[in-house]
Amino acid sequence: VQLVESGGGSVQSGGSLRLSCTASGLTFDDYEMTWFRQAPGKEREGVSFISWAGNNVYYADSVKGRFTISRDNAKNTLYLQMNSLRPEDTAMYYCAARRWGSKSWWHDAKTFDHWGQGTQVTVSS
Repeated sequence: VQLVESGGGSVQSGGSLRLSCTASGLTFDDYEMTWFRQAPGKEREGVSFISWAGNNVYYADSVKGRFTISRDNAKNTLYLQMNSLRPEDTAMYYCAARRWGSKSWWHDAKTFDHWGQGTQVTVSS
């Protein structure tokens, strides 16, 4: 199984980025997905979740109204559209996958089986 993130970079405050996560080696629509992020010196936090069919989504309060998660199961790809970026969004962003049907919180990192290597997002003021 491989998850590969892309789309990170450096932007100014107020800018936008679109992250992608392409999956291989698994049946993508058997898995629900979460984007996590981790800033230096901080704990990893869940950013956004999407169910296997894309009909249930959740967001951390800090990104609601600014970030949009989506997926294209035909392309085995997960997306995170990030608008109105702020310096506090600076972090390494990871996608993670777990089989659908988990009863655990969407941001419980321990329940995710597969992780990407991360893509860096840096927002300057």
